[in-house]
Amino acid sequence: MTTSDNEQNIVASRLRTAREMAGLSQAQVAKILGLHRPSVSEMEAGRRKVSVGELTELSEIYSVDMKWLAGSIPDATNDDERIQFAARQLAKLKDDDLDKVLNLLHALRPQKGRRK
Repeated sequence: MTTSDNEQNIVASRLRTAREMAGLSQAQVAKILGLHRPSVSEMEAGRRKVSVGELTELSEIYSVDMKWLAGSIPDATNDDERIQFAARQLAKLKDDDLDKVLNLLHALRPQKGRRK
Protein backbone atom coordinates (compact mmCIF):
# COMPACT_ATOMS: atom_id res chain seq x y z
CA MET A 1 0.00 0.00 0.00
CA THR A 2 1.40 3.41 -0.98
CA THR A 3 1.35 6.51 1.18
CA SER A 4 -1.35 7.94 -1.09
CA ASP A 5 -3.50 4.82 -0.62
CA ASN A 6 -3.01 5.02 3.14
CA GLU A 7 -4.00 8.70 3.18
CA GLN A 8 -7.11 7.94 1.12
CA ASN A 9 -8.04 5.15 3.54
CA ILE A 10 -7.67 7.55 6.49
CA VAL A 11 -9.94 10.08 4.77
CA ALA A 12 -12.47 7.36 3.90
CA SER A 13 -12.55 6.09 7.48
CA ARG A 14 -12.96 9.58 8.89
CA LEU A 15 -15.76 10.37 6.45
CA ARG A 16 -17.70 7.36 7.66
CA THR A 17 -16.97 8.04 11.34
CA ALA A 18 -17.99 11.70 11.04
CA ARG A 19 -21.20 10.82 9.19
CA GLU A 20 -22.17 8.20 11.76
CA MET A 21 -21.38 10.55 14.65
CA ALA A 22 -23.53 13.21 12.99
CA GLY A 23 -26.38 10.70 12.91
CA LEU A 24 -26.83 10.89 9.15
CA SER A 25 -27.35 8.16 6.57
CA GLN A 26 -25.43 7.96 3.32
CA ALA A 27 -28.66 8.81 1.48
CA GLN A 28 -29.15 11.97 3.56
CA VAL A 29 -25.59 13.12 2.91
CA ALA A 30 -25.92 12.36 -0.80
CA LYS A 31 -29.10 14.46 -0.97
CA ILE A 32 -27.42 17.40 0.79
CA LEU A 33 -24.45 17.21 -1.59
CA GLY A 34 -26.58 16.63 -4.68
CA LEU A 35 -24.99 13.23 -5.33
CA HIS A 36 -26.24 9.68 -5.65
CA ARG A 37 -25.95 7.52 -2.51
CA PRO A 38 -23.39 5.15 -4.10
CA SER A 39 -21.04 8.14 -4.50
CA VAL A 40 -21.01 8.63 -0.73
CA SER A 41 -20.50 4.90 -0.25
CA GLU A 42 -17.56 4.97 -2.66
CA MET A 43 -16.01 7.92 -0.78
CA GLU A 44 -16.30 6.08 2.51
CA ALA A 45 -14.82 2.92 0.99
CA GLY A 46 -11.82 4.86 -0.36
CA ARG A 47 -12.68 4.03 -3.97
CA ARG A 48 -13.62 7.61 -4.91
CA LYS A 49 -11.46 10.65 -4.37
CA VAL A 50 -13.08 13.54 -2.56
CA SER A 51 -12.63 17.05 -3.92
CA VAL A 52 -11.60 19.95 -1.71
CA GLY A 53 -15.06 21.46 -2.21
CA GLU A 54 -16.72 18.24 -1.09
CA LEU A 55 -14.44 18.02 1.95
CA THR A 56 -15.34 21.59 2.87
CA GLU A 57 -19.07 20.86 2.59
CA LEU A 58 -18.74 17.58 4.49
CA SER A 59 -16.80 19.21 7.32
CA GLU A 60 -19.63 21.75 7.68
CA ILE A 61 -22.36 19.10 7.49
CA TYR A 62 -20.60 16.92 10.08
CA SER A 63 -19.37 19.82 12.26
CA VAL A 64 -15.79 18.57 12.20
CA ASP A 65 -12.50 20.24 11.36
CA MET A 66 -11.70 19.94 7.66
CA LYS A 67 -8.03 19.33 8.42
CA TRP A 68 -8.99 16.33 10.56
CA LEU A 69 -11.36 15.06 7.88
CA ALA A 70 -8.57 15.37 5.28
CA GLY A 71 -6.24 13.33 7.48
CA SER A 72 -3.93 16.18 8.52
CA ILE A 73 -4.70 16.03 12.24
CA PRO A 74 -4.07 12.75 14.11
CA ASP A 75 -7.06 10.99 15.66
CA ALA A 76 -8.01 12.09 19.13
CA THR A 77 -8.31 9.53 21.86
CA ASN A 78 -11.57 7.60 21.96
CA ASP A 79 -12.69 9.61 25.00
CA ASP A 80 -12.07 12.90 23.16
CA GLU A 81 -14.17 11.70 20.21
CA ARG A 82 -17.00 10.69 22.55
CA ILE A 83 -16.91 14.09 24.25
CA GLN A 84 -16.93 15.89 20.90
CA PHE A 85 -19.84 13.74 19.74
CA ALA A 86 -21.75 14.51 22.95
CA ALA A 87 -21.08 18.23 22.53
CA ARG A 88 -22.41 18.20 18.97
CA GLN A 89 -25.56 16.40 20.11
CA LEU A 90 -26.06 18.79 23.03
CA ALA A 91 -25.75 21.78 20.69
CA LYS A 92 -28.78 20.49 18.76
CA LEU A 93 -31.07 20.41 21.82
CA LYS A 94 -33.72 22.99 22.70
CA ASP A 95 -32.95 25.05 25.81
CA ASP A 96 -35.45 23.16 28.00
CA ASP A 97 -34.05 19.79 26.95
CA LEU A 98 -30.49 21.00 27.48
CA ASP A 99 -31.41 22.07 31.01
CA LYS A 100 -32.79 18.57 31.69
CA VAL A 101 -29.56 16.97 30.47
CA LEU A 102 -27.45 19.34 32.56
CA ASN A 103 -29.53 18.50 35.64
CA LEU A 104 -29.05 14.80 34.92
CA LEU A 105 -25.29 15.28 34.57
CA HIS A 106 -25.23 17.13 37.87
CA ALA A 107 -27.14 14.29 39.52
CA LEU A 108 -24.71 11.71 38.11
CA ARG A 109 -21.60 13.58 39.25
CA PRO A 110 -20.02 11.94 42.29
CA GLN A 111 -20.59 13.92 45.49
CA LYS A 112 -18.33 13.98 48.54
CA GLY A 113 -19.02 10.95 50.68
CA ARG A 114 -20.83 9.25 47.82
CA ARG A 115 -19.31 6.25 46.07
CA LYS A 116 -18.43 6.45 42.41
